[in-house]
Amino acid sequence: MKNALKILFVCLFLASCQQKITPEDINKLNGYWEIEKVSFKEGDDKEYKMNENFDFFKMNGNNGIRRKVRPQFNGTFLFNDDYEKVKVRFADDHVYLDYSTPYAKWSEELVSISDDEMLIRNDQNKEYQYKKAGPINLLEDGEKTK
Repeated sequence: MKNALKILFVCLFLASCQQKITPEDINKLNGYWEIEKVSFKEGDDKEYKMNENFDFFKMNGNNGIRRKVRPQFNGTFLFNDDYEKVKVRFADDHVYLDYSTPYAKWSEELVSISDDEMLIRNDQNKEYQYKKAGPINLLEDGEKTK
């Protein structure tokens, strides 16, 4: 009975996640994203309470970059010169993020995106649930960061 309820819940969850992503939605990728949870195809989940690294997307139309950044206590981000080129590809009813570096090429499916949340599925059926993130400022006693 428990397994039947789990399967029903997963099916309902997947059905509710189906969102028609339009070219206008691609601009929502811009900014800092923090992984909240990873769901594995075996049914296990790994939740992240806090992350050392965020994903930063900077898109211009269907092309852009993704880079790993590390938030600092003063509201800034550390990053290096490494980044991945990103190209958005619409195919049938799916949207793919095609990444490339000088060393590798791979794709992930953009399952859903809103102003505050994003779901990406890779080729191993791992689903990455992101939340929009911003600067962390613990040093300025409540002052806003730029």
